[in-house]
Amino acid sequence: MEGNFPDIKLEIGKYVENFVLWLNDVLEPFFDFIFLIASRAILSIEAGLMFLPWWVFIAIIFVLGWRFKSITAGILYAAFMFLVGTFGLWDVLMTTIAIVLTSVITSLLLGIPLGIWMAFSKKFSFIMRPLLDAMQTMPSFVYLIPAIFFFGLGNVAAVFATLIYALPPVIRLTDLAIRNVDSEVIESAESFGSSKWQMLKKVQLPQALPTIMAGVNQTTMMALAMVVIASMVGAGGLGELVLVSINRIDLALGFEAGISIVFLAILIDRVTGGVADRFQKHRRAD
Repeated sequence: MEGNFPDIKLEIGKYVENFVLWLNDVLEPFFDFIFLIASRAILSIEAGLMFLPWWVFIAIIFVLGWRFKSITAGILYAAFMFLVGTFGLWDVLMTTIAIVLTSVITSLLLGIPLGIWMAFSKKFSFIMRPLLDAMQTMPSFVYLIPAIFFFGLGNVAAVFATLIYALPPVIRLTDLAIRNVDSEVIESAESFGSSKWQMLKKVQLPQALPTIMAGVNQTTMMALAMVVIASMVGAGGLGELVLVSINRIDLALGFEAGISIVFLAILIDRVTGGVADRFQKHRRAD
């Protein structure tokens, strides 16, 4: 039939698969090293969280809520964490927080310097923009496949997949924040003979900090969302319980694990948002 597409077939997926397999063979020692570092980081953070008595952890949550939002918010966030404990999910909550923290810290260590580089280099920005578009629009489940190739099943594969998914917001907003620094402020700093490093450290980064913190907030929320999806590659924590509840059609377990994730998401969103608001107020006061 004339309406049929011609018999032309481009198997680009095969080329990508061969490239990933080639990377896995050539860079196997590198991936082993990353696995070692990431697994130790996750275990160390988890051990540190588990070492804290439960009431100390809840007290820290209360202080964070009180400091960055209000005393009512502090009491509410502390009550959320206490409720999760009453569900019998305290240990898996700590595992989830450890995976999220590892993913977010790694994202920030990579994302903020890349965002600064994009702000200062048009060529690098031109290369990075389509990559970031692809990272944000590709279905998040796809990231799980190379994660399994490179790191096998488990929490490290979850961190790798989460990193790819959560990295773009902090890169984009750091780039945007640096570019949007008031030109009069920059000219004023230049008139005092500031070097590029002094300009970045003492003028541009402080001015850009509120927007960068908004990027940190977005990255953290996306990391939490992806950690749940990453349970499909063997990640522990609350996401694993959601997956188990689906397999068993266990509504009670699914609700308790799901509402615990909602509590954690509210806590992270409000506290990181409160930190961003605090920086914004300091900037206006200056």
